Amino acid sequence: MQSRSQSEFDSPQTDVSRRAFLTAGAVTAVALSTGFPQTVFSGVGADRYKGLESEKYLGKVNVETKVVDEKIFTEGPACDRAGHLYFTNTSVSKILKWDQKAKKLSVFRENSGAANGLLFAPNGDLLACEGANGRVTRTDMKTGKITVLADNYKGRPLAAPNDLTLDGKGRVYFTSRTGNPPKTAATAVYRIDPDGKLTQLLAAPDTTDMPNGIVTSPDNKTLYLIEAHPQADHLRNIRAFDLGADGSLTNARVHINFYPGRSGDGMCIDAKGNLYVAAGLHKTRKTSETLDTKPGIHVISPAGKLAAYVETPEDTITNCTFGGKDLRTLYVACGTLLLSIPTKIPGKAAYRPDA
Repeated sequence: MQSRSQSEFDSPQTDVSRRAFLTAGAVTAVALSTGFPQTVFSGVGADRYKGLESEKYLGKVNVETKVVDEKIFTEGPACDRAGHLYFTNTSVSKILKWDQKAKKLSVFRENSGAANGLLFAPNGDLLACEGANGRVTRTDMKTGKITVLADNYKGRPLAAPNDLTLDGKGRVYFTSRTGNPPKTAATAVYRIDPDGKLTQLLAAPDTTDMPNGIVTSPDNKTLYLIEAHPQADHLRNIRAFDLGADGSLTNARVHINFYPGRSGDGMCIDAKGNLYVAAGLHKTRKTSETLDTKPGIHVISPAGKLAAYVETPEDTITNCTFGGKDLRTLYVACGTLLLSIPTKIPGKAAYRPDA
């Protein structure tokens, strides 16, 4: 097999058609039965970690609290207006609440349907991807009322909603994974409009592989999507799309590539458009993922370059968000731990709900 340079991976694409998708992340003459090409990727290797000026972006890693439970897989941090941090333990279907001032960890909700990604809407409502329930919900934090925003696509139940983001017009974009058509809707990226209309933007196997973390840029002109397939010869990268005024996606291109290491899982974005990506492993697991991607937070510039990195202490780092005073604290879900990292640049202003 013949590999190509990183510059070829970064070449812009004009649409998100099957042809554009296949050429965006890798190139080879042999296509697998999945519809994705077999390839040698040029990913985040050891050389990319040299010469970084991480102190310009990130401070010291702090352990906020340790989760103790029968099973633990933390995910989906989101911070409310008061500074309380909510995150999930998907393994036991709990949403947890960390009171930063009181240094107290409590259970906000049990039987959460294996809630994964969380996000606060501008009005203070909590949005959640409930993986086991196959739905995206909105919780009124004043009354506790839960409203289902999406649970099926064209009559087929959603497989496992995973992570979500908002744009400036209040549209929700979310990823849903491990679809098994025709029993469920496909593994895909969806958009929920303010009027409740659900649109499928990307779908496996033609225009996405294994979508995970998703964010919109501060100017609402770009949508970033993590592809995180653990099997060999599949995509492990972050793709960027032009985000239209109507919520459409065009001009797909590879922003940065993590293959053959573990790809990003979740991510957030700062006010200047830098991505903060939870990626990498300390030890290999039963996948083809290597240790080429170091375990920790990777700061990726708007130009698609690794600008900063800080290591996190244990597997598996999954997701992060901005919170704290002036949105200059990065909260990180990492194995059994909730971490915090001071940042020099504040998070995107939309991470601070109004309510």
